Amino acid sequence: MRINILTLFPAFFREPLATSIPGRVAEAGLARYRVVDLRDYTHDRHRTADDIPYGGGAGMVLKPEPFFEAVDDLAPEGPIVLLSPRGRVFTHDDAVRFAVQPELTLLCGHYKDVDQRVAEHLATEEISLGDFVLSGGEIPALAITDAVVRLLPGAMGDHDSAASDSFYEGPLLSPPSWTRPAEYRDHRVPEVLRSGDHARIEAFRREWSERLTRERRPDLWARRGE
Repeated sequence: MRINILTLFPAFFREPLATSIPGRVAEAGLARYRVVDLRDYTHDRHRTADDIPYGGGAGMVLKPEPFFEAVDDLAPEGPIVLLSPRGRVFTHDDAVRFAVQPELTLLCGHYKDVDQRVAEHLATEEISLGDFVLSGGEIPALAITDAVVRLLPGAMGDHDSAASDSFYEGPLLSPPSWTRPAEYRDHRVPEVLRSGDHARIEAFRREWSERLTRERRPDLWARRGE
């Protein structure tokens, strides 16, 4: 799989993409990251990538030319995603959908906004991480990349580790986890988890999962019957 990231700040990605699962995925040849500096597609000596908005208003808007010309050079296959607070909220289903594509291209905005022609005539979809605003699309691009590459076959040594995550099988949060020591500062690991009774353990975890989802994400709980 190829993941293209178009950004004004390529240095933002060097360490994260070389670390943990994203790094291991690249070393194993399961994914290739191409981080493109949008300023390489500007045409003045100041490498200007933004300008004032038509109609007035505060802030600067990223120009369309660097995005379009960079995508022309890459000629990518698969989704071209503009990361934007106006987008639909990213979900696990999106990660699964992207993970089966040959290529994923992520367009990182910055400053006030991105020229709307990028959204309408270049991106195939707009995606947001949630109802909050970040300085740019770099953090969402890293989050989406991590969520996608960990699903690639061979990315994780133990498939069950991913299969027990929140959202993996339907709209439920995952149950909490405990590890050694069995007792720490007078707080003990639940006895059922040390019982060896797999049926009881499964029921215990299911109960936790359902209770946490009801209490913390009633929106997800309401979707269970869909």
